[in-house]
Amino acid sequence: MARRSVADIMQSGEAESQRMSKTLGPFSITAMGIGAIIGAGIFVLTGTAAAHYAGPAIMLSFVLGGIACAFVGLCYAELAAMLPVCGSSYTYTYATLGEIFAWIIGWDLILEYAMGAATVAVGWSGYITSLLANFGIVIPPELATAPGTPIHLPNGGAATGIINLPAVFIVAVLTILLILGTKDSARLNNIMVAVKLTVVVAFIGLGAAYVNPAHWHPFLPPNKGAFGEFGVSGILRGSAVVFFAFIGFDAVSTAAQEAKQPQRDMPIGILGSLVICTVLYIAVAAVLTGLVPYDQLNVADPIAKGVDVIGITWFSVLIKIGALTGLTTVILVLLYGQTRIFYMMAHDGLLPGLFSRIHPRLRTPWLSQMLIGVVVAIVAALVPIAILGELVSIGTLFAFVLVCGAVIYLRRTNAGTPRPFRVPAVPWVPILGILFCLLLMAGLPPVTWLRLAVWLVIGLVIYFSYGRSHSTLRRSGVPEHVS
Repeated sequence: MARRSVADIMQSGEAESQRMSKTLGPFSITAMGIGAIIGAGIFVLTGTAAAHYAGPAIMLSFVLGGIACAFVGLCYAELAAMLPVCGSSYTYTYATLGEIFAWIIGWDLILEYAMGAATVAVGWSGYITSLLANFGIVIPPELATAPGTPIHLPNGGAATGIINLPAVFIVAVLTILLILGTKDSARLNNIMVAVKLTVVVAFIGLGAAYVNPAHWHPFLPPNKGAFGEFGVSGILRGSAVVFFAFIGFDAVSTAAQEAKQPQRDMPIGILGSLVICTVLYIAVAAVLTGLVPYDQLNVADPIAKGVDVIGITWFSVLIKIGALTGLTTVILVLLYGQTRIFYMMAHDGLLPGLFSRIHPRLRTPWLSQMLIGVVVAIVAALVPIAILGELVSIGTLFAFVLVCGAVIYLRRTNAGTPRPFRVPAVPWVPILGILFCLLLMAGLPPVTWLRLAVWLVIGLVIYFSYGRSHSTLRRSGVPEHVS
């Protein structure tokens, strides 16, 4: 089986590792985690999951998602400390399970990043439509909703979506900016983190005063006769859908090389940030379902719907602007990250060289970025947000299963390799991570599993018809540096 050696990957990253300052303590890592976790999921999918699956018990869905992330996060931390070259599960898998599994993960990450960007773009569309309405500018709901999606009009009438044009607009604008070479600075990122946290805390603080406790009854609506439609199974399905809200926590694991005392600081940072974010998520869900009856939350902009109920115009505008700001940067990062996944795979020969081609003047992978932008814009324009969220969640959970498996595998095959951070109680912690991820995946509808299977089959066809024969590793016969 074609596989890069762990020793070679570690050697290629040794110089980089030595240049890193050991400056991060548990507080800094926790703060980094909060910034990475608080994002699009809480602004976009909470309402959909409450309306369709769990009702007010969506609060318990967030608890379940946070527990799953805790086990997976510890596994990520060990791999990030052990293989410091790249914090990508694609790289980890290439070093442990081999090229075919690396391809599967890379192909799966394409699903996660592209569908994630489309999901957030649909949420962005909902918030911009709501914000413009505050200023008397009305975008026809049929032109801001996926085709075939039922729309409840303010006058009590009904309509059906045609196309989501605002989602296309934001994807197109950000794609152009990325092609031109726009970069996120550390200062801008810090501002965005502050904005996101301010929006969440402000919504909880002011919204709590307007909660109607009657909206929380029944807390767990009775099951409607099908798995996942409320009842206990609805909590599970809701957790699988809102898992999107925890995506990004794995970025905390990349701090392992800069932690002062990784064995102590990493678990504190990972678990601490997850606990804080889970508490914030539960509070947001409690306030939201207390402001708006859960069956009215099937919208792309649930927080906006909640603040509109409060009736304070300036506060409504502030929250929507803050949410839009945060969502915009998330789309930007996902579109950017997608091209870098493509670049790595093309560099390894698994995808055509087109995806690693850099513009001579702009110094960006412009062809790859343009293709991704077109695909994401089409998906965001035509696919309902519920389907997109499920695809992102199942793709991410599948990748997490392999990451947990990689920890167990490396403990057996590379037992003597130095590990600045070691997952406690191996193999039980990774096994629990795998089981929780599989549990959440089991909560998703069968059609979502089918979509994942079709996507993976398409990927395997591409790998065996192109990637395998063009693999740089196979053609050179020697391990190669991972970009």
